[in-house]
Order: sequence, then C-alpha cells, then structure tokens
Amino acid sequence: MWTAKMEVIHLSYPLEQQISLPTTLAIGYFDGVHRGHQAVITRANQLAEELGVTPAVMTFFPHPREVLGLAQITRYLTPLPEKLALFQELGVGCTYVMRFDHTFAKLTAKAFVQEILDPLQVKGVATGFNFTFGKNASGKAEDLIALGKGKFRAEIVEAIQSEGLTISSSRLRQALLEGDVHVAREILGRNYSIAGTVVHGDKRGRLLGFPTANIELENPFFIPKRGVYIVQAYFEQEVAMGIMNIGIRPTFNNPGGQDRLEVHLLDRTDDLYEKKMKIEFLHYLREEKKFESKEALIDQIQKDKQSAYRWIAK
Repeated sequence: MWTAKMEVIHLSYPLEQQISLPTTLAIGYFDGVHRGHQAVITRANQLAEELGVTPAVMTFFPHPREVLGLAQITRYLTPLPEKLALFQELGVGCTYVMRFDHTFAKLTAKAFVQEILDPLQVKGVATGFNFTFGKNASGKAEDLIALGKGKFRAEIVEAIQSEGLTISSSRLRQALLEGDVHVAREILGRNYSIAGTVVHGDKRGRLLGFPTANIELENPFFIPKRGVYIVQAYFEQEVAMGIMNIGIRPTFNNPGGQDRLEVHLLDRTDDLYEKKMKIEFLHYLREEKKFESKEALIDQIQKDKQSAYRWIAK
C-alpha cells in the first residue's frame, strides 16, 4: 500500500504540465468519499500494485452539475481539502484536481482519453458503474474499456448495496437532510463530520449555564437538518462528547437568520476560542423548537444532556 505523502496536482484544459508519472486513476467527483467511492479508489490502488505504477485519483472542481447549471450546489459533503485528506488516508499517491469549466465540458469522450488520459500516462482506470464523461455526458463507463484498448486497463466497480440501502452521494444528502446520521454512517463507513474554528458568539449559552463553542466553518460543508445532536468533538489533541444545536435559536427571536452551529461539551470547561474543531455526528436527539421562556429552554437543555448521557452509556 502507498504510504508516502500524497502529491496534489491542479490541472486545467488544455494541459500545460508535463507529467512523467505513470499511474492508475480512480476517476470521479467523489463527494462524500463514501463506501462506493472507496471501492473505486481501492480497485485503482490494486491495479497500481499489479502494474507497478502510482495509485492516483482524478477529481473535478467546481462541481460539474453546478458549472453546467444542472444543480445549485454550494455546499459539499466533503469540501476539497477534506476530500484530499480522505484520499491520502485511502493510500492514494497522487491526486489530479481537474478544473471543470465550459471549455473542458466540450471535450468529446474520445478527446478526453486522447488529450487528458494519454498525456497523463494512465495505465489503468477504475470508475463507478454510473460514471459519465465527455460532452453532454455522452461517454459511459463501458466506453473507457473500448477507448483504452491497447493503452490502459479500464475496470468498472458495480453499485454497492447494504441491507437494501443504496450507497450514493444523493442518498447521503437525503439522510442528512432528515437528520438520519445512522444511515449516513452506514453509507460513509464513518461518522459524518464538519470542521471549523471556534469563534466568539453572544455568550447567551454561558448566561443560561450551558457554555457553547460557536463553530465558524472554514469550508462549505453540507449542514445536516436543524436540531439537537449528540456529537463527538476533536480539538488539538483532545476528544470530548457533547450536544450540538444547529439552527436559528427561535426562542431568542432570530427567525430567518443564518444557521448557528453551537456545541456544548459534556463535563468540560475548556477555553476553546480560536481553536480548530472537528465535529462528528453520532445521534439525532430532537428538532429545534421555540420555548415560551428562558426557564423552559434551560429545562429542555437539561433533559437533552440526560438523554445524551443515557445514549452514550449504551
């Protein structure tokens, strides 16, 4: 397995860099790097070992559907820095980040092979069953087998089903919109997470007796459903359990406001300002709601903490 630090190379069409690194490529957008994506990358890694070349990934930025006006995608399950870190963990030796723009989108399927894959010295390719490429998505995964004949081996990784659950990025987004972090975990093979920096808020939680860390995202993560979650927080070399509220805090008359991400650590009083924090979602407790009084809110937070302790104890 590849263990050296992964190299990241940003590309745009037409290619200008001279690449002298024979590779196998896992090709796809890979938002989420879920279990289906992992299977494609693992197969490319295996091909690299068989062929004696470097295991690599080609991903695209920005999202093709966004560029082509097919979807309004502004938040990602794995923003690019997160995605690259996950590729490294999967043993990828090199990642090509191909700029997806209208010029690149006009390449035919045949031209994609001749003008992109050939100059990159690709010796093997692994894609998902639903991979498309070339102008108007005219190229299908099967076409790479024919187009690569005599140049590279192309293999297709079939869809993964888990207990009747389809492993896909769209199903993952739907699960998170429903607050179903258990389904999200099944799709990902890990807990869904976001990361950012702890910033100063209005200290309302401290006044209520429940100090919170206000998270400001540094990358455009996809935000799960509003509500209260049991989470695990990572900061510096520390790990702590907590409860997190995502929402607009309706009790304090903030309708229509921007979602706030607030974490109350259980049994901790750390000074967290300006520290980087990663949050893993473990369990959805309840929806966000407006309370009639500050006292009613305090009572509910106490109940949320007790629910969290019971869930953790199990």
